[in-house]
Amino acid sequence: MDIIFLHDFKAKTHIGIYPWEKKIAQTIELNLEIALPTNRACFTDNISDALDYSLIIERINDVLAARHFGLLEALAEHIAQIILTEFNSPWVKVSVAKLGIIRGIKKLGVCIERKSLTY
Repeated sequence: MDIIFLHDFKAKTHIGIYPWEKKIAQTIELNLEIALPTNRACFTDNISDALDYSLIIERINDVLAARHFGLLEALAEHIAQIILTEFNSPWVKVSVAKLGIIRGIKKLGVCIERKSLTY
């Protein structure tokens, strides 16, 4: 299985269950590992046979700008389902962390793995 990864992707979004979290954007950090549907790009060297990183980042940024999530788990699941369905990946690992939200803790978060039902 071939995997692409996006590590240390930081973005601002509204996330959390507390009233102040609904008003103030927080910085989150995303880490993604995405299985490629095929290894064709390794041989063709053609972007049309690969997953386009820029499209994945653009789609995630759209979600972060458009929706408020109460829980990191819900955001991670939403991103995982986008990767599996819209980008036709057979497997994805998504980590989402809030940065500096609790004194003495650099980051806290959740990590999920999901498989496509079609593979």
